[in-house]
Amino acid sequence: MRTTVDIPDPLYRELKSKAALEGRTVKELILRSVEEQLGKHTTQPRRRITVPLVPSSEPGSLNIDNEGIFEIIPFP
Repeated sequence: MRTTVDIPDPLYRELKSKAALEGRTVKELILRSVEEQLGKHTTQPRRRITVPLVPSSEPGSLNIDNEGIFEIIPFP
């Protein structure tokens, strides 16, 4: 079902900013809010996380200390 809703510009800018920060679309945020208001809580979609592969000279085992982890994974 398509519908038209008038959203004040300042509120829409805030909504669009929140959607961008969460990596979602404005539509997703609006639908989630409507479902919450109707009492239909939905689970949030899971995000895929990419982790680096850690090289090992002995496959199946890993002997690494914190310093080694910091060399492989860039931390802010």
